[in-house]
Amino acid sequence: MTTVEILYRYAEQPSEAVLFALSAAREVYGIRKLTFDREARTVLVEYDATRLNAATVTGLVRRAGLDIVEELPLIPPPPPEPVAVPEPAKA
Repeated sequence: MTTVEILYRYAEQPSEAVLFALSAAREVYGIRKLTFDREARTVLVEYDATRLNAATVTGLVRRAGLDIVEELPLIPPPPPEPVAVPEPAKA
């Protein structure tokens, strides 16, 4: 088994019907866990990559009715390095 996580940002808070549909998606063989962060409007899906791929997982979540806006990287990019400002020339 190869466990993979994928993080999605969604537009609107899911309705009760969408949450029920997502709980049914958990029954799909290979989906291990769904974790919501309501403040950040994200859902983290843990799945078995030997059974499913990212496109299939995205389709399952969308068919459940969750309005996915984007897929987010799990590792945030490093902050930009500061740019050195040259000192003014002395006369």
